[in-house]
Order: sequence, then C-alpha cells, then structure tokens
Amino acid sequence: MTQKIETQNLDSPSSTIEPPQHLPTTTNPTTPKKPHKLTLIPLIFLIYFEVAGGPYGEEPAVKAAGPLLAILGFLIFPFIWSVPEALITAELSTTFPGNGGFVIWADKAFGPFWGSLMGSWKFLTGVINIASFPVLCISYLEEIFPILDSGVPRKLAILGSTLFLSLVNYTGLTIVGYVAVALGVISLAPFIIMSLIAIPKIHPHRWLSLGQKGVKKDWNLFFNTLFWNLNFWDNVSTMAGEVENPRKTFPLALFSSVVFTCLGYIIPLMAVTGAVDVDQRDWDTGFMANAAEIISGRWLKFWIEIGAVLSTIGLFEAQLSSSAFQILGMAEIAFLPKFFGLRSKWFNTPWVGIVLSTTISLGMSYMDFQDIISSANFLYSLGMLLEFASFLWLRRKFPLIKRPYRVPMRLPLLVIMCLVPCGFLVFIMAIATKLVYLISGLMTIGGIGWYFLMKFCKSKKLLKFNDKVDDTYEEYVE
Repeated sequence: MTQKIETQNLDSPSSTIEPPQHLPTTTNPTTPKKPHKLTLIPLIFLIYFEVAGGPYGEEPAVKAAGPLLAILGFLIFPFIWSVPEALITAELSTTFPGNGGFVIWADKAFGPFWGSLMGSWKFLTGVINIASFPVLCISYLEEIFPILDSGVPRKLAILGSTLFLSLVNYTGLTIVGYVAVALGVISLAPFIIMSLIAIPKIHPHRWLSLGQKGVKKDWNLFFNTLFWNLNFWDNVSTMAGEVENPRKTFPLALFSSVVFTCLGYIIPLMAVTGAVDVDQRDWDTGFMANAAEIISGRWLKFWIEIGAVLSTIGLFEAQLSSSAFQILGMAEIAFLPKFFGLRSKWFNTPWVGIVLSTTISLGMSYMDFQDIISSANFLYSLGMLLEFASFLWLRRKFPLIKRPYRVPMRLPLLVIMCLVPCGFLVFIMAIATKLVYLISGLMTIGGIGWYFLMKFCKSKKLLKFNDKVDDTYEEYVE
C-alpha cells in the first residue's frame, strides 16, 4: 500500500508527492514466473567475487614495497577505501533499490546526463574486467595443459570458456549465487590449510622487513595492487532489485563481505611472509602457489593453482551479472531503449545484457590489456569521484528521505570520510600514462555522444523507451 509522504530538497523546503506506480525494480509483466531472489549467503559470496575472489594477485605489493608495507597496506587500506565505499553502497542501494545501481544515484543527484555518463564509465570498466578473467583462467591452465600457451588452441579455449560461463550466468542469479558459494569455499580452503601449516614456521621479525637492499620501491605498482584488489564494492548495487529484502540484506552482506575479504587477504599474506624467506623480487602474481609448495609440498601448490582457476570463474560470473543487470536497469529507467531490458522467459535473466557484455568482452579478450586495463581503472576512478559526489549531494538535497540503512554520520563528517578515498583516486589518475589519458578521453567522449544519441532517438521516437518512469525524487513506502 502506498501513501503520500513528505520529502525535502534545496529548492523547496517541503513538498508532498505521490510515489509513482512504476518502480525501477518492476520486471516485465509478460514474464511467466519469477525465480527466487538472492538471499544473504549467496549475496555475500557474489560481493566477495566482485571485489577479491581470494588472495590471488596481492603478491606484487610485497615485491613493490616489502613485507611490512604490504601488510600495513592490506590492514589500513580497507579503512581508507573499502569501508567508505561499502558504507555508501549500503545506504544508496537500500534507499534506491533498483537494478540501475550507481546510474540511478548519479541521475537522482545531478540529472540524466551524469547518470548516463556514470553508466558508460562503469559499464566499460566492467566489460574490460570480464574479458580479462578467461584469459587469466587459461593462463593458469597452461601450467597443466601446455598446449594452451598460444595459437588456435588458446583462442578456442578463451572463446569456449567465455561462452560456457556466460551460459551459466544465463541460468539465473540463484544458481550463480550458489556457484559463487561453492567456488569461494573450494578456492579459499588451500589458503586456510597453508596458513595453519605455516604457523610453526613463522618468524615474526620477517614481518618488519621494509624490503631487500638494492630493490627499489615501486609505489605505482604498490598502490595499484591495493586498489585493484580492494575496489568494486559498488558493482553489486546493479543487482539490488534481485535481492530478497534488499533494505535489510544489503548492509549485512556488505559488512560481512568486507570482513571476509580483508581476512582472506591478510591471513595468507602474514603466514607466507612470516614463514618463507625468499628473494623479494620473486613475489610476482602467482607466487602464493610456489610458497604453498615450499611450506607443505607440491600437492598444495596444485590445489592453489586449481583454486585460482575457480576464483577467476567466480570473478567472471559476478562481474557479468553486474554488467548485465546494469544494462537492464538502465533500460528500466529509460536510459537505454526498452529492448535492452528484455529478460529470458525461462530464467528471468537479462539475456540482452548478458549477450551484449559477452560480445564486447570477447572482442577485447584477444587484445593487449596492459594499457586498456589501466584505462579501465582511470574510468573507474572517474565514476567513483562522481559516486562520492552523488552520495554527498543526495544527503544534502533530500535530508528527510527514508534511508533504511544510513551511514551514522552528519554531512561534515561524511565529507571528510569521502575526501580521503577521493584523494587516493586523484593520485591513481595522476600517475597514469599519456596513452591512458588518450584512451580514457576517447571512451568518455563516446559516452557523452551516446547520451545525446539516446536523447535524440527518444525525442524523435526512433526507438521505444520505457514510458512508465517517474522522474521525481521520491521515497517508496509499502
């Protein structure tokens, strides 16, 4: 049951509005049956795979700055970056629980142009990340099947794995969620075992090492490693409409995932740095598997390598779900033509979003990723600056709107909380290369052009858009 409510903004001290009959989370009425929504445990693991997927990839932090700074980085950085991003995601996802996620937030705060640009930045970041996961998966499998090293077998393996994992995603978030649970347990188990076996071999003085003499610190690598391993907390917001009781489930799932992720990084890192004395320059991505062999034997190294493959599968599924539901959400709020919001009749999944995301990622999976991924990080940073600004502006613009979860701070403290991660984002952008600036600039220009193209198509009625979207800023009361 809906009722009139009062909200407040800067232009009008108080106004009474009628909540719209159509909510962004409403699905296609022709859908015959809606499957079960995501519950707490699968959501925790989906968030976990959006962000981490295991301690794979944290090794370069040790190579760049030594054990002590790597440990401090993974202890402190979550409070600088992960916690603020997770808190903001919890508040905004429960206040505006639609599948558009951060697109809705930017639109509500600053208008459709910024909402569309946010969508472009985040979607491009997402599909580039999707493309990297099958490549990473095949790279680990090379150790077992050398034929996958290059040539036609490698290309066919990337194509086949991408299509198969996309098909799994098509079967629905419930299945994907429980797949994430299984993958999380299997991929984390060897690190738990390794950490337990390492305890008697730990020498705490090794944790205090600032690095070997003659090894120059690489701050660019150090900070980018922390950033890459601990971001993307907001991606799950694009699936808010698919979560069971999101206003209660989201905050708890995000809090649990933050704790889970941080422990998943710091415990194996402290175990290995304390128990293994090797050349700092050996700490490349994948060193954890070699450390497992030193600590316990080849059997554990093999398990961690298999776990890395399973982890990339979980990362792929979580990121593809986020990107596909972002496309669906943007169609529901008329940022994209209605066609992009079509769902499968059998599984109720956003099949157009899945096909579009998979197609673009396949096109990128055969390219050199180094500069493109750096550009994705740059675009992600731009999106996060807009996201922090949207959060603060919505607090000021609508102070009385109902927030099922509310970050327990007043606006001045929230500004301080957001300034710290924003400073880090500016730093990440400042150390980018000229090529990254060029690629990111062209992608941003493309996103701006897309907005005006959609605006033109809407005005000339060249494409069919959702016409049941209410553009007022409202609170929903059931």
